[in-house]
Amino acid sequence: MFDGPRFAFKESLSPQERIALSYERLRFVSEAVPDPVGLSADVESLTAMHEWAGVVDAGMATIASIHWNLHIGSLLDHESGGRDLSPYARTEHIGTFLCTELDHGNDAASLETTARFDPETSGFILDTPSPGACKWMPNTSGVGGAKNAVVAARLLVGDVDHGVFLFLTPLTDSAGRHYPGVEVQPLPQTASAPVDHCATSFHSVRLPFEAMLQGEQGRLSRDGTFVSPLGNPRKRFLKSIKRVHAGKLCMSAYSLGVTRHALAVAMRHSHRRLTSGMTTGRKVSLIEHRSHHAPLLAAVATTYAATLLHRDVVQRWTSGGKTEREETERLAAVTKAWITWQARTVMTECRERCGAQGLLLSNGIAYQLAANEGTVTAEGDNRVIWVKAAGEMLTGGFTPRPPSEVPAGSRSLEDCDHLQELLVDIERIWHGRARSRLRNGRRGDPLARWNGTVTPALQLVEAHVHRLAAQALLAAIDKESDSQVRAILERLHRLFALRQVRAHSGDLLADGHITPDHIHQLLHTEEALIEALVPYALQMTDGFAVLEGVMGGHPMLRTLEPAVEMVPV
Repeated sequence: MFDGPRFAFKESLSPQERIALSYERLRFVSEAVPDPVGLSADVESLTAMHEWAGVVDAGMATIASIHWNLHIGSLLDHESGGRDLSPYARTEHIGTFLCTELDHGNDAASLETTARFDPETSGFILDTPSPGACKWMPNTSGVGGAKNAVVAARLLVGDVDHGVFLFLTPLTDSAGRHYPGVEVQPLPQTASAPVDHCATSFHSVRLPFEAMLQGEQGRLSRDGTFVSPLGNPRKRFLKSIKRVHAGKLCMSAYSLGVTRHALAVAMRHSHRRLTSGMTTGRKVSLIEHRSHHAPLLAAVATTYAATLLHRDVVQRWTSGGKTEREETERLAAVTKAWITWQARTVMTECRERCGAQGLLLSNGIAYQLAANEGTVTAEGDNRVIWVKAAGEMLTGGFTPRPPSEVPAGSRSLEDCDHLQELLVDIERIWHGRARSRLRNGRRGDPLARWNGTVTPALQLVEAHVHRLAAQALLAAIDKESDSQVRAILERLHRLFALRQVRAHSGDLLADGHITPDHIHQLLHTEEALIEALVPYALQMTDGFAVLEGVMGGHPMLRTLEPAVEMVPV
């Protein structure tokens, strides 16, 4: 579907025209999906859709994520009470999600928007009490037709504030006209995906009793009686917006899709583009130069590891029970931050390796690279969710694995299992440092104590996700029966792990996990791996199963010199 002409890149569109096209394409996707509402509950299919959608239309992928995951997903996750969702299946209504406010982003539990219970009607009155409480920056313009929003607001019953809950709120009619009391101000254009971002405020908007999304976090009766098994309002809020956790899997999938596509484009370009071969009159393809293929192959190893890690997390999400949910949600958050950051790094490398042609939006890298910045912030700012994960890992949410009994001198940099053990050692080193800083921090000043801990704690999170990504790649090797494929995957694992070992070689040496001989071997071992992988470079990125129709539409891949064939040896 995404490889067809309907999703071909269109030149010379204004931002508003791109936004309108994205909504048109959203409706096309909805019509093509057998069960549009059910897609929201099928996390495996939902994340897969994100992997393909971002490649062809970053704006459409963004509003699709909001529509299916955050909006419809939130409706499904709460007690629907017979709520009719068929208008969403027919895309008569498009859903959006209004949580963060201008003055409240990462501290969303402190939202100011209010939904006051009206005892006379058993309904609610939705209000924005201050300019800083405007909802920032959802897609609430009139573009796209009729829109409904799920709005996070404080439930007020009399003088009692029960915390933040979600309320289904109509925004626009089929002609795109906003309903009375809904004030929408379009925001300036962003550098990321073209979406109709707005600042949205509510002025005495009346909602029926059924507008409140009720569930295990709390229930309100028509007489205003409120009951909840959760005494903590913050916990009620987190239960209400739990769909954001699945959104992290969607954002990771989005970034993976555009990363693999960019890498495939750069790799094909490097095999086709001819340049000097260091001697007069001789030309070679770019890929033959170590300065060109080494960073691309490192990117291939990272992208394989990231993809397989994401597959593993999605599988845990879909098959795990409630007892593992907290750990899985933390893993989804940690993975989202790492994958979206790696996407930025890999796509930047790909853009540079394509030179000036990589700047053309129609060549499928620069546009997606800019749009990926949105994933870094969406569904939780990366640094903030890592800080949260770091705190949890230091206070009982993680136990490092014990050291290996294999002596350092017996470890080989050519052994995948030994390299994996070194990644465990790096994890343990940073856990120990962070715990020590936390124990010995300034008493009586929690902020100062955490400030003294957070740097090694974030290093722990990074070491943890690197180890998990390498483990996912290693597990894929164990499942593979083809000897040649196993050999290639083993080299990718070693290259990915070696780069992490090299970055922490001083710590590993100081703690006795490697020897001086290993330090001397690091460069030579990595160079040998890169040389062995070069002949398979194109084969490995062809393994991404990219959209060939989209690839064929990139001018850069249509106008270059004939390809130079590289034969595996």
